[in-house]
Amino acid sequence: MIGEANSNKFKSVFYSVGSKPLEMWTQHVSNGRVCRMTDEEIQSYVLEILGQNISTTYITCPSDTKKSLAIKMPILVIVLKNLNKYFTFEVQILDDQNLRRRFHASTCQSATLVKPFACMMPMKLDDGWNQVQFDLADFTRRAYGTTYVETVKLSIHANCRLRRVYFCDRIYSEDELPKDYKLYLPIHPTSARRTPPLRPTSNHRQRLTNSRSTTSLNR
Repeated sequence: MIGEANSNKFKSVFYSVGSKPLEMWTQHVSNGRVCRMTDEEIQSYVLEILGQNISTTYITCPSDTKKSLAIKMPILVIVLKNLNKYFTFEVQILDDQNLRRRFHASTCQSATLVKPFACMMPMKLDDGWNQVQFDLADFTRRAYGTTYVETVKLSIHANCRLRRVYFCDRIYSEDELPKDYKLYLPIHPTSARRTPPLRPTSNHRQRLTNSRSTTSLNR
């Protein structure tokens, strides 16, 4: 079990500025690249994941396929930059029926498809930096009528620049986040529009604006 939380509120599984950002992850690269670089907008290290095929270039946590993340916190947050290319991520969870379900969100998916063990959904990102907030407990309940227990595995695919990936016990406002969990850009908050049902949200971050975009999981 990797998911021993460093606090009862936040559990970080990736931080691009760390000395070994991929220590818990394994890389899969085909016709692409995974490399650390400096992003010109935030002037700090990020992990760039690029690939001609989003299915064949990605990183997965935990690196040992026989282990589970065993993270019980229900909110997954991914801080990433939209490169205006196709992008996807996938999270595998365990529910109270002792079944493993996969949630697959993608910018190239056009409609939601719920199968017994996998749920595919469209995702929309705004330009620039986004904070994707994925309520695993809510999605599990609404898609399958079961209760979320823990996250087993997480995969982040091409194409994006990745800053931080973490889990938390609830959705936090910007002011409530720990200092090193914030992405420092000059922004002015605006009211967020309502998102459709079963749709993960993305708080967009760019200079002089802060809007909300969505990943759709409408049934």
